Amino acid sequence: MTAPEGHDNLEAQVAQWRQHVQRRSELQRSDVEELEDHLRGSVDELIAAGLRADEAFLIAVKRMGSVDELSREFAREHSERLWKQLVLTGETGSPAVDTPARRDLIAMAICATGAAASIKVPELFGMSLEGNAAFYGPNFSLFALPWLAAFLAWRRRAPKALIGALLALFALGAVAANAYPLANDSQSLVLTSIHLPIALWIVVGLAYVADDLRSSRRRMDFIRFTGEWFIYLVLIALGGGVLIAFMSGTFKAIGISPEDFISQWLLPCGVVAGVVVAGWLVEAKQSVVENIAPVLTRLFTPLFTAVLLAFLVAFGWTRAGIDVEREALILFDLLLVVVLGLLLYSTSARDPLAPPGLFDKLQFALVVSALAIDVLVLVEITGRITEYGTTPNKAAALGENVVLLANLAWSAWLVLGFVRRHTPFAALERWQTGYLPVYAAWAWIVVLVFPPLFNYL
Repeated sequence: MTAPEGHDNLEAQVAQWRQHVQRRSELQRSDVEELEDHLRGSVDELIAAGLRADEAFLIAVKRMGSVDELSREFAREHSERLWKQLVLTGETGSPAVDTPARRDLIAMAICATGAAASIKVPELFGMSLEGNAAFYGPNFSLFALPWLAAFLAWRRRAPKALIGALLALFALGAVAANAYPLANDSQSLVLTSIHLPIALWIVVGLAYVADDLRSSRRRMDFIRFTGEWFIYLVLIALGGGVLIAFMSGTFKAIGISPEDFISQWLLPCGVVAGVVVAGWLVEAKQSVVENIAPVLTRLFTPLFTAVLLAFLVAFGWTRAGIDVEREALILFDLLLVVVLGLLLYSTSARDPLAPPGLFDKLQFALVVSALAIDVLVLVEITGRITEYGTTPNKAAALGENVVLLANLAWSAWLVLGFVRRHTPFAALERWQTGYLPVYAAWAWIVVLVFPPLFNYL
């Protein structure tokens, strides 16, 4: 190994170590810089003693201990700076120390209240959730996601130019949801209701990475944020369901029926506000969920792999065709999205320095199985379009499966290369983060181009 090559490899290893350490909410940027200085000093001493750069790095990291040990050490030395496990019930520190957390809490409350109020604004113009489903369907994400983006942009101190871009994209989404003359039973209305939230979620991603738009690491952090946000949102929904059940039962026991309040106020306002609250929880308590999500990916990856392999075996045994009606297309697309989500989240939670193991081989089997199913669905959709002509649903499904096919195919190749130790794990991370704009572009095409292209069917 030449000296320049050893130096480059060392810098790459240090960068990966720094990326891993920065995920800990207990450690501030100055803490990470201090730890990195200590690590580099130890590496220099070991190199001076005659070790190669890669050997020196591994020994220095081993001496420093695990990230959890580092976090505990900083908790002992800087306990007054740590975020509380529960902001609302934790011990109160000094006012100066609690200011950032309090500001986040206040900003979240303002944005959540704004989301809850915004969904009631259409009622001032005579609309209702029950009577105007064609309006609320495509517009629902516009009542919640702009407020979540506002919270993240405020927290990241987004520059004015980016804030202007965010406003323009959300305004474009509002135009796309309301400008076209779509009938209540049109396929384009359903497609807009499904794809506009996807397009706007990528806009939320811009607010999330506002502090470093070009960073692949920050994009991967947004993928991690998405998974953790979803987990928190589900937990909030479960808690809300229990709350509604108790409210309904207790008030009925005294002769009061709360159904109207629940359906007209609690449910709609709670859902859009919960979107913002879940985002705040992820930001405030990263260390709590990041221990749960990797466990879930390791649990469901082998299960989904078994299900997909069983489907492929059954398909080959029965030789039955695949139903490509709308419900079946949505089901298969959701299945492929779940597989992709498992791949993305396990990638974001994985230690990039760890060697390939059994779980990586399971991931390869999962991706290959999903790729095979994607090809089968594409063949069926293409055959139906050739025989009966196209519809908005089939065209959208065809495009989505092509988009997923490209991602899954190259992901399978990269995972195979990593398992065979020919490709660095960082290549898979770069591919996944670099592919995010493709999803956004396709979602915007479906929302903006498909309705007039298919005569608003």
